Amino acid sequence: MPRYTDESKDRVRDAVDMVDLVGSRVELRRSGGTSHSGLCPFHDERSPSFSVDAAKKVYHCFGCQEGGDAFTFVQKLDGLDFVGALEFLADRYKVPLEVAEEDPRAAERRQRRERLLELLERAATFYVRMLWESDEAANARRYLADRGLEESILREFRVGYAPSAWDRLLLTARKAKFGDREIYDAGLSQRNQQGRTYDRFRRRIMFPLADRRGRVLGFGARALGSDQQPKYLNTSENEVFHKGNQLFGQDVARAAAAKAGQTIVCEGYTDVIAMHQAGMRNAVGIMGTAMTEQQVESLAGLAPAVLLALDADSAGQEAMLRAARVAAGRKLELRVVPLPVGSDPADLVQSEGAEAMGRLIEQAMPLERFQVRRILQTADRSAADANDRIIDAVGPVFAGLGPSVMRQELIGEVAASLNLSDAFVSELLGRPRAAAPAAQTAPTNGAAPRAVSPAEKIERTFLALCIALPQPGHEALKRVTRDHFSSLLLGRAAEHLRVHLADPAVGVGEDDSDLGALMTELSVRAANGTAKPELLRVEELQLELARLDRSISYARASGDGGVSKLVVERNTVKAEYDSAIEAALEASAPAPVDHDDY
Repeated sequence: MPRYTDESKDRVRDAVDMVDLVGSRVELRRSGGTSHSGLCPFHDERSPSFSVDAAKKVYHCFGCQEGGDAFTFVQKLDGLDFVGALEFLADRYKVPLEVAEEDPRAAERRQRRERLLELLERAATFYVRMLWESDEAANARRYLADRGLEESILREFRVGYAPSAWDRLLLTARKAKFGDREIYDAGLSQRNQQGRTYDRFRRRIMFPLADRRGRVLGFGARALGSDQQPKYLNTSENEVFHKGNQLFGQDVARAAAAKAGQTIVCEGYTDVIAMHQAGMRNAVGIMGTAMTEQQVESLAGLAPAVLLALDADSAGQEAMLRAARVAAGRKLELRVVPLPVGSDPADLVQSEGAEAMGRLIEQAMPLERFQVRRILQTADRSAADANDRIIDAVGPVFAGLGPSVMRQELIGEVAASLNLSDAFVSELLGRPRAAAPAAQTAPTNGAAPRAVSPAEKIERTFLALCIALPQPGHEALKRVTRDHFSSLLLGRAAEHLRVHLADPAVGVGEDDSDLGALMTELSVRAANGTAKPELLRVEELQLELARLDRSISYARASGDGGVSKLVVERNTVKAEYDSAIEAALEASAPAPVDHDDY
């Protein structure tokens, strides 16, 4: 990965038009001075709480607390690392990047890679032109239309066609001043035993395989004729392309996946394209059933949750189980979309419509539930010890489940299937693991930090602002109770700060490491963040709205009444919250993020 000069970063930062950049994803309106506001792209909301400062070139959301500059906006919304975001912005605003002190061999490798990427991009453009402009591609266009795929979505995915001639691409690439060795190394040609070079892909529908930034690295190609083998042919492994690293459509899906917080995983190319056409824009493909560690890592970079919508056959189900093994130990939630047996997403969208597929997506179940049900459905019950074998088979699934409602529900399913009591099945499966103690956002033992929920993020921000603004903070703490917090620890923290707001570290028991770590974190955030009374009021009102939402849900579920009164109270608080947002939007935005470490 190249290291670019600080001057290059500064030139990109100066060149960025923040309103143009954010406005390409968010509908913005001027809210005074150099500030613009709109609906946040990082979470769902109905009232605008997202602010962009055109002069300072920063953004901030008062709802979910996301904020930063142009680099962090691209990183978070498109799932890129800093270098990827820098290169993306440099390309968008036509800023040349300078590589810092690169040794000659590294420079040669980088330049060679750039040449291969340029060649692959040209090849993708050539194949697209062939699909839509050549008479020979009529059968390819017909096949895609029969699959229910429209031209607009096919063009978005840059689907193309490789003509049947032996050297059409070869001659086109040579004409563009690329050598035979470059064409071969890019995986676009191959040689026969006599040393003759010819096009690798012929009479095939071409699916470009790109990285997250949309740079074409290789191709997947589907044969059109029954006489062609294999049916699917990929670019050969080379210095640019590694099939096991690829997710088809990740460049198109990245923004939608980041906003939705989940990625839908399909098997084939047309499955992915059909899902996007149906409005499910966060779908990607694994191009087969053997999910790799690299693909799981890429999925984790797109969103924290993965919905597996693989073909409902034995191979697809095995792929789901392999995904579980590969994802073990990662902070990645896996859920399974219950596709009907013998169908795939493209078939379902075409035959039953987008709404039917959407309902199945909503019914996605935790992988553990899928595993248990699959074992119960496929178990051989003819043996005398069949029940014992089934218990042994589901045992590892339950070993990974802590105490939970889902665990108890699955015990009930196993018990009903085996005609045993819940208590006996629970005893056979052993005692469940004890619940892990509440982890801190920044643990001191070197363990990976746990994900913080949106509600908890707001609560922590509120407490940090109370520390940063002692006088209004003390008054705000008087108005909240433990009912305003989603965890016992944060409720305790609020009670502690009512007494020790001036010095949060004082009064923490020596054996209370959780509270001590939280006080340290909040104090650091208070010292480093932007503290204004308007922001504190916004956070306090968000806590009150969340408390009322929980009260309304409980009242409806229990049938105790009082829902109407709570709804009226919530409407009043919501109006106050909207006014507080307007006041906060007039305050100055946070300072730009410092990226000097990159």
